[in-house]
Amino acid sequence: MRLPFFIARRYLFAKKSHNVINIISLISASGIALGTAVLIVILSVYNGFGDLIKSLYSAGEADILILPAYGKSFRTDTITFENARALLSQSIYCEVVSENVFVKYSNKEAVAEMKGVDTAFVKQTLLKDYIIDGEFSIWHGEIPQAVAGRTLAYELGMRPHFIDPVTVYFPSRYTPFSAVNPLSSVNQRNLSHSGTFAAERSLDKNLLFVPISVAREIVEMEENEVTSVEIYTKGAKDASKLIPKLNELLGEKFIIKDRFSQNETLYKMMRAEKFSIYIILLFVVIIISFNLYGSLSMLIIEKESDARTLRSMGANDKLINRIFIFEGWMISLLGMATGVILGIIICIIQQKAGIVNMPGNFIVEAYPVVLEGWDVLMVIGGVSLVGYLSALLPVINFKKK
Repeated sequence: MRLPFFIARRYLFAKKSHNVINIISLISASGIALGTAVLIVILSVYNGFGDLIKSLYSAGEADILILPAYGKSFRTDTITFENARALLSQSIYCEVVSENVFVKYSNKEAVAEMKGVDTAFVKQTLLKDYIIDGEFSIWHGEIPQAVAGRTLAYELGMRPHFIDPVTVYFPSRYTPFSAVNPLSSVNQRNLSHSGTFAAERSLDKNLLFVPISVAREIVEMEENEVTSVEIYTKGAKDASKLIPKLNELLGEKFIIKDRFSQNETLYKMMRAEKFSIYIILLFVVIIISFNLYGSLSMLIIEKESDARTLRSMGANDKLINRIFIFEGWMISLLGMATGVILGIIICIIQQKAGIVNMPGNFIVEAYPVVLEGWDVLMVIGGVSLVGYLSALLPVINFKKK
């Protein structure tokens, strides 16, 4: 093993009789270095956007979400939920009433998802950090207030603390419809608009936060009746410990979701997209490696006399083949190592200084970058395999001839 490696190393740094071989080898190594650096940078930028999207989604999501397995609502004044609240004594427990409603502001109308929440939700929600106008408040003294998503607010022309109220409509479940006076069979409630938030588009589109007591009044739910319960823990580890206990305690009548399962499709899609990007960029590296195939083929022809000399000294074909395989692999590894270092340096500079900025008005000014060790290892493994195969193929072809 040492002899083929030693000779291959001498060939790598020795001056070739044909200068074009040196040039093609340099182009091969440079191309692999560039491809490797691009792989690391693109994957890191994708990680940055992925984390940004997750943070925007998590701003409106609970660590644990409890939903009814059957029907739309359930009661929380049962012994089972009293035991659940005792289990969740170190976490924040929030009752929620959600329903699609008709909203009117001034002379404009829209359909919105009303989400009735309590003061515990307001205190802990991360959506307060995404307020772009007004404040995140559901009460002003005794006056109920509403907080709207940006898209909904812009669609209706809503501005915080204006005189015009936000009017919420919902069909009554108990009053029969009257053709003479249709509004008599519709529940309605006026609220003051306190603020507008801008997070992820699906949240901004039609979400309207109101006090839970007002939501129950509009949809005619009883006290302690909810559509879901949101639980906010101190960390992901606490949530993973609590979910099995809650499943055992609440049984099959309830569905319990963590952050991942609340947006399972999104996270799976992001993983698939990242893997697709990796495969596409690795294919580019494969195309670049054709230069290595050409330079190694020319080197084998040039060193044919050396190969005959080695055979006369007792070397077998296996040893000679290893020399040229090591030669090609070292060219690719040299390019890969350079590319890895270059890619990591670019990512660190972007993380610290934010040199490349995002165009237009975006949530972040600079392109987000998150460098992950697993991505670096995946790039090293993929490029190393491509380099080895690129070195192996010309040796196999030469052996056949």
